[in-house]
Amino acid sequence: MIRFSSYLKAHFSKDKELYLAIKNIFGFYPKNIFLYKLAFLHRSAAVEVSKGVKMSNERLEYLGDAILGAIVADYLYKKFSIKDEGFLTEMRSKIVARQPLNKLSLKLGIDKLMVFESDHYHKSKSMLGDAFEAFVGALYLDLGYKKTKQILINRVIQIHYDIDKLVDFQLNYKSKLLEKCQKNKWTLRFENIGESGNNHMRQFTIEIFINDEKLASGCDFTIKGAEKIASEKAINILQEREAK
Repeated sequence: MIRFSSYLKAHFSKDKELYLAIKNIFGFYPKNIFLYKLAFLHRSAAVEVSKGVKMSNERLEYLGDAILGAIVADYLYKKFSIKDEGFLTEMRSKIVARQPLNKLSLKLGIDKLMVFESDHYHKSKSMLGDAFEAFVGALYLDLGYKKTKQILINRVIQIHYDIDKLVDFQLNYKSKLLEKCQKNKWTLRFENIGESGNNHMRQFTIEIFINDEKLASGCDFTIKGAEKIASEKAINILQEREAK
């Protein structure tokens, strides 16, 4: 009865196209379609709901980022039962970092569901990945954590990612950052600002400076890992600046 009710709601709603798109891509009919409409509403087309307050997918993106990270971390932890923290962190980045999320979103057709200013698509480097995270936030609020986890693992991770190939794939954000700085003739500096913890749990913190501006920092159990985390953050910051 519930499934038939969802079917009727989807097929006779003014949002029929969105209902059916979500059903076709992710295998379910939304309960609260408003959440998904909001998830695909980019800030360039934000709706003013009260004086000075605009509504877009940014809050859902914040929530979805945390939920997606937790689900992927749990999935990898159970799949790779003897791998260490560094391996698991790098594998998670290969799935949830901005570049792979952008590619995934394009493959899923998220670009066709989004509402945005017509000239903004080619300017923004992250809007597709952001929208996918917002979708995850909407999914969590609509159906709860357990169902969200089930859908993401069965309909996204296991279908659209070759986990075994990802093990061998290298995401070299540091090289990408170096290349970008060389191209733009920017000065780039990595600075080890200190260590914390004891010998067994010691963490390093690396800060990145571009043209003497502190742009990002990263903390990890190895200097290389901290540089990688900081480099990814720096790349994302630079891409966001380019989009504005």
